[in-house]
Amino acid sequence: MIVAGEASGDIYGAELVREALKLVPDLYFSGIGGARMREAGVETVVDSGDMAVVGLVEVIKHFDVIAAAFLKLKRIILNESPDLLILIDYPGFNLRLAKVAKKAGVKVLYYISPQIWAWRQGRVKKIARLVDHMAVILPFEAPFYEKAGVPVTFAGHPMLDLVNVTMGRSAAATSFNLDPSRKTVGLFPGSRRNEIERLLPTIIAAAVKLKERFPEIQFILPLASTLQSEDIVPLLAAAGLEVTTTRNRIHDMIRACDAVISVSGTVTLEIALVETPMVIIYKLSPLTYQLAKRLVKIKNIGLCNIVAGETVVQELIQDQANPAEIAAEIGKLLTDNSYHSEVVRRLGEVRAKLGRGGASVNVASIAIALCDNNAGTSAVHIGFQR
Repeated sequence: MIVAGEASGDIYGAELVREALKLVPDLYFSGIGGARMREAGVETVVDSGDMAVVGLVEVIKHFDVIAAAFLKLKRIILNESPDLLILIDYPGFNLRLAKVAKKAGVKVLYYISPQIWAWRQGRVKKIARLVDHMAVILPFEAPFYEKAGVPVTFAGHPMLDLVNVTMGRSAAATSFNLDPSRKTVGLFPGSRRNEIERLLPTIIAAAVKLKERFPEIQFILPLASTLQSEDIVPLLAAAGLEVTTTRNRIHDMIRACDAVISVSGTVTLEIALVETPMVIIYKLSPLTYQLAKRLVKIKNIGLCNIVAGETVVQELIQDQANPAEIAAEIGKLLTDNSYHSEVVRRLGEVRAKLGRGGASVNVASIAIALCDNNAGTSAVHIGFQR
């Protein structure tokens, strides 16, 4: 059983499944995922698009859907006893499911750590009780788990293998029917429907301001696998904003951009690896935000900034995430060549800090070893691809 509750997990889960099937072709996977995991061969008993929400208030609104999904997977675990449960991020749901698996004697591999090093660090004790092996993707996470006695492996970051841009900016722009002589701004509203509802209107309003200042500017927007065109297009039409939308070749699309407006999430790391400057924005419900302010222990929320250990690209959170401030930062990136170049240079340092690639095949090897190893997970030793 494999569980990925969001778009990024769907991508990573699909790559993991493909690598595992290369090693053991007769493996069978089922669980929660999206289009990518289905293409890879997973029987998705619940679609991850129905699960992708963030924040306390937002989860409460979707409680019935999430609870029904949990009960469905719980029944499968109890009735069919899978050889292994692979959990990808999504901790609020997945740690509860791990508890069910542990009681049922099903081994648990957790791939992509919850950000407990950022907030609620006490959860590491719960993870130590429930998880047989933790596969982490950031170098500093492994010592954190080792200190807590959790069997852990730094597998490398899967994004290093996925980000592969083969063309320059002009060629990339042309491939999306954009004019390479005009400034291009990417609009990245996220993959969760509640993010779209909360943040896309602000992003569109910022784009309108940019259009007023730079009449020749053009925009492009990626549609996540968890979203439908009707989630996006009516809002763009209502604003009278001409925007190219695409589902394909996101990294070439990022290369086509001079700057990007992005919600916080895994995509900020993809943008960083392509070395395209951006501004990161995020808003939560007021209650969720006040709780987060008290719990979060780190300075930055953008993953590329967290990896860098400093603020490489600007983050505009809550009230700061307004059209005027967003448009002002993008305007600076488009007009101040020295500022733009300095951001690009610092983004170039992010890749080096991520270490090795090969995460998907490494985690697939761990998963197979866990299925075969009856002596206990602490004896799992894997020779990793580098």
